Amino acid sequence: MSQGVELDATELAGVMARAECLHDAPAIEAALDRMGEAISTALSGTRPLLLGVMTGAIVPLGRLLSRLDFPLEVDYIHATRYHKTTTGRELVWLARPQTPLRGRHVLLVDDILDEGHTFRGLLEACQEEGAASVQTAVLADKPNPARVPGLKADFAGLTVPERYVFGVGMDYKGYLRNVNAIYAAHPDDED
Repeated sequence: MSQGVELDATELAGVMARAECLHDAPAIEAALDRMGEAISTALSGTRPLLLGVMTGAIVPLGRLLSRLDFPLEVDYIHATRYHKTTTGRELVWLARPQTPLRGRHVLLVDDILDEGHTFRGLLEACQEEGAASVQTAVLADKPNPARVPGLKADFAGLTVPERYVFGVGMDYKGYLRNVNAIYAAHPDDED
């Protein structure tokens, strides 16, 4: 789905009315609590750098930060992949982190892990920049047969089915990232 599609309030209300709630607000809170505890256990002594993968990470990263009670830094990273028939997939940088990664323990935080091509490219880029370690955290894990082989998140909050999902950072055609639950769009709304 492309972002920036012009949808009016009536259309968006219809999308919400037809959508199926997969994980409600209490489930989101519980998942973020579990993730916060697991991340704290793993990284509290490392003074990590949390890199939010834009734009989807804005909501889950913001909500996760208050659950991490140890010294850390926050920055962001923004890249995308596009497909060229002759050269394959290429990572296109929109914003690199401003914080140097060399020697740092990095936690890439995103809203969802789906196929993982961009995520793998971001992991590799952090490693190439000399990060001491790179771990990953996603609010939603969407098992996908097309996922990069062997790629999984180190910290995942919830599992979602192979459907078009939105809410808590994930968008519906550029909208609804701020919805406080994870929804699956009705099949009529997926195109």
